Amino acid sequence: MGEDITAKRKDAHLDLCATGDVEPTGNSTLLECVRLVHCAMPEMAVEDVDLTTTFLGKRLRYPLLVTGMTGGTERAGAVNRDLALVAERHGLAFGVGSQRAMAEDASRTASYAVRQVAPTVALLGNIGLYQAVRLGVDGSRRLMDAIGADGLALHLNAGQELTQPEGDRDFRDGYRVVEALVRAFGDRLLVKETGCGIGPDVARRLVDLGVRNIDVSGLGGTSWVRVEQLRASGVQAELGAEFSAWGIPTAAAIATVRRSVGAEVRLVASGGIRTGLEVAKVLALGADLAGMALPLFRAQQTGGVEGAEAALGVILAGLRQALVLTGSRSCAELRQRPRVVTGELKDWLAAL
Repeated sequence: MGEDITAKRKDAHLDLCATGDVEPTGNSTLLECVRLVHCAMPEMAVEDVDLTTTFLGKRLRYPLLVTGMTGGTERAGAVNRDLALVAERHGLAFGVGSQRAMAEDASRTASYAVRQVAPTVALLGNIGLYQAVRLGVDGSRRLMDAIGADGLALHLNAGQELTQPEGDRDFRDGYRVVEALVRAFGDRLLVKETGCGIGPDVARRLVDLGVRNIDVSGLGGTSWVRVEQLRASGVQAELGAEFSAWGIPTAAAIATVRRSVGAEVRLVASGGIRTGLEVAKVLALGADLAGMALPLFRAQQTGGVEGAEAALGVILAGLRQALVLTGSRSCAELRQRPRVVTGELKDWLAAL
């Protein structure tokens, strides 16, 4: 019974993300408050741009992670395979969605199995913090190994859970679980939020426990609180409406976490990133990789693999153009270029 509920929820999530109002109008990444400074004489060709980086011990051609979104049903499996194939072809990293459905019913493993189409991609498994409490280290490792993943994303989603009709209500012992998983997985573990953001205080504590990969997953894109609000009724729907704008905007999260944890931690900036220019902005603010899901998912839903590749092509071209127009041959050079921070983002940076 629990397995059926989880699977139905996953397909409902896909329906809402494909067509629903899951990006509340008032929410902002605050990336509009970041301006990269134009270089009129870049003294370089587009071909000089080198966007390669490493993640989970593998070389990527582009600093981009297709963030974990789905799994557990036939439809979800098709989405995962299509987008993993795109990631494989273009040298991106790829994450599956929460493997909770697979933990509840092993027959759902196929919906997360993408190695047949993406044999070399840097692949992340995915489990929620409070599912990991129940599964333990060994259970979490089995989920990762079953799909041949290079690492495990541990997602934090208290905001979503509180709005979800079937969600968790007990958020104790989280750091204890993180500490155990760090001992087991080391730098193969990534801790991520799900659209409400990780701030510098939490990031510092995670790093003190040994976490070396963090996805800040800030406010400004798909609101999973809003997704659950659209599924809920009564008090939970009302609270979901009130809290669908809750969180730390992506630009504020990545800039303050980088400032807090130093240069050694690998940071992913996800949450509302939609264009190549926005990818360049989060890299300039301190991200090692940018993460995105919704624009590629929606392109896949309307145009299959070819549609997703076309959407990705525009994003990658925009990223290259941003580097050329700032006179940057690499992401490291981009971080050294001047940038202007204005408006509300300045207030966030001052407060955090």
